[in-house]
Amino acid sequence: MAPPPKPISPTWLERAALHYLERYSASTEMLRRTLARRVEKRARLRGEDPAAFAEMIAATVARAVSAGLVDDARFTETRVATLRRRGTSSRGVSAKLAAKGVPRDVVEAAMQAERDAVPDGEAIDDQAARAYARRRRLGPFRRPDLREAHRDRDLAALARAGFSYDLARRVVDAEAEEAG
Repeated sequence: MAPPPKPISPTWLERAALHYLERYSASTEMLRRTLARRVEKRARLRGEDPAAFAEMIAATVARAVSAGLVDDARFTETRVATLRRRGTSSRGVSAKLAAKGVPRDVVEAAMQAERDAVPDGEAIDDQAARAYARRRRLGPFRRPDLREAHRDRDLAALARAGFSYDLARRVVDAEAEEAG
């Protein structure tokens, strides 16, 4: 039988946080959730109450933020750019960042900065919709002989991804050279 794991200490928590942040870019809430999971697992193995370590987790997250290892604005900015390249709609970007625990005002600021950086704000969703269609091989990126038979299915896929009907229709009905 294996001995119980070592006690939870501020040093162990800091090492766990650094190990996580070396591998992943994270928001403040993502780091807090990860540390809470690690503490819960270790506390359960030791027969301790994980709630007793909440202040220790908060202090570790605060040190990571003050050291500049975690920055919600920087995380949001890079995540928005990545999601847009993959073809994620504005609604989808907001939802995914909310799931990562990024505060709504930080998400709105990043989205506004993205719109301000491009002269035509609607072009952002247009590009994202085309990228999504290209990645999923919808509309003009589908084989020509199957395109008409799958038109409604392609429109539905774009709608589920968070794009408006008008935009979905423009992308699906575009010619292959226009869409590229």
